[in-house]
Amino acid sequence: MVPAPRTRAGSDLLLPDPEPRPVHATVISVDDHLVEPPDLFDGRLPSHLADLAPRVVETRRGHQVWEFDGKRFTQVGVNAVAGRRPEHVTLEPTRFEDMRPGCWNIDARVRDMDINGVWASLNFPSQITGFCGRVYSEASDPELGMAVTRAFNDWLYEAWWQPYPERIIPCGITYLADPEVGAEEIRRNAERGFRSVTLPERPHRIGLPSIFSGYWDPYVAACEETTTVISLHVGSSGMPDMPDDGPLVQLGATLFGQMSLTACAEWLWSGLAVRFPAVKIAMSEGGVGWVAMLLDRLENIVDRSGYGRGLGTPTAAGVPAGRAVRPADVLRRNFWFCTIDDPSTIDTLGAIGADHVMVEVDYPHGDSTWPDTQEVIRRAWGHLPVDDVRRLTHQNASRLFRWPLPPVCLP
Repeated sequence: MVPAPRTRAGSDLLLPDPEPRPVHATVISVDDHLVEPPDLFDGRLPSHLADLAPRVVETRRGHQVWEFDGKRFTQVGVNAVAGRRPEHVTLEPTRFEDMRPGCWNIDARVRDMDINGVWASLNFPSQITGFCGRVYSEASDPELGMAVTRAFNDWLYEAWWQPYPERIIPCGITYLADPEVGAEEIRRNAERGFRSVTLPERPHRIGLPSIFSGYWDPYVAACEETTTVISLHVGSSGMPDMPDDGPLVQLGATLFGQMSLTACAEWLWSGLAVRFPAVKIAMSEGGVGWVAMLLDRLENIVDRSGYGRGLGTPTAAGVPAGRAVRPADVLRRNFWFCTIDDPSTIDTLGAIGADHVMVEVDYPHGDSTWPDTQEVIRRAWGHLPVDDVRRLTHQNASRLFRWPLPPVCLP
C-alpha cells in the first residue's frame, strides 16, 4: 500500500506558496482537474473485486504509476504542474509528493482556489480515469469496469464534493460500454446532486459507436431528464492524427481549438440536440475563437449552398413553426463554450451570445492561469461591459449548472 500523499519537506521542485491575489471578479471555473489519490478505491468495490481495483505502484526508477487491468497509467508532469518550478516541468511520471497537494487533496485544493479568488470549480478526472472515464469502461471484465466507475463517483461524492459542498461542482463519469447501465448511472448521480457528466467528445475514435449511430440516445435522454449537463473535454477521445516525426506535444496543444470545433460540429449534426431539445452541452478547453466562424459557416451552408438544410423538424423548444431547425439556432440554444481568456477573439462575444461563454482556470494543468486568473481576466476582459464580465466569470456557469453564488459577487 502506498502511504498517504505528502509533500516532501524542502523539495526544490515546487515554488513557495503564492500570496492570495486581489479579487476583481467572482469566478466559477468550469474546467479544472483532480488527480486521483492512491486511496481512492479503498473500501469502495465489492469484496470479490477489491484486489482488482486500480492501485498505485512504485517503478524501479522511483516513479509512482497506476496499474489496472494489466496496464499501467502515468501521471505525466504536464498533468499536474500548478506551483512547479518551470525548469522542472517534464513529461516524466510524477510522484504524489512532488505535486502541489491541491492536485489530489481537497482541503489543499480549496485553499488554492482561495488564493486564486475562485468561488467554485468543476473538476474533470485525470490519467487513470481518462477525461471521460474511458479507462474503466474499457476493462476486460464488464462487472469490474462498472464497479470501478461507480466507485469513482462514490469517492467524488463523499471525499471530493461533500467536504466543501458549495465550492465543488460535482461532475461524474458513467459506464460507456452499455447505454442502459450508463444512463442509470447518470440518474443515480443526479439523484444525489451531480450537475454534470463527462462523455467522450468523439467516441468513434476510442472504439465506441459514433454519435450518429443512435447508441448515445439513452445517455442524452437521461441527461435531458435530469438536467445533467454533458461536458465534452477536449482530448477525451485522444489527440488528433499527427505525423510520427512531428512535435506531438506542441502540435497537439496548438490544435485544441480545432479539436473542439470538430467535436462540436459532430455533436450538432448528430441531431441529438434536436431529438432532445432541452439537453445542455458544454465544450471544455477549446476556447471560443472558432465559435463565431462556425456560426457564420452554418448560416452560409443553409442560405447559400443549401448543404445545411434538414437538421431536424420544428419543436416546441423555441423553434418557430413553419420552418426547419436552423443549425446555428441549435448551437446557440444547446451549446456552451469555455475559455481561459481568448484576448484576440473575445470581442466575437456578441456573435456567439454572451450568455453561453464561461471561464476556466484549468488547474493544475500546463494551460492553467493559477494563481493569476484574476489578473488574466482583468487584462483580457477589462474592456468588456460589466454585465458581460459578470456573465462570463460566474453568472452563466451558475445558471447552467444550477449553482449557488456567494452573498456578494464582483464586479
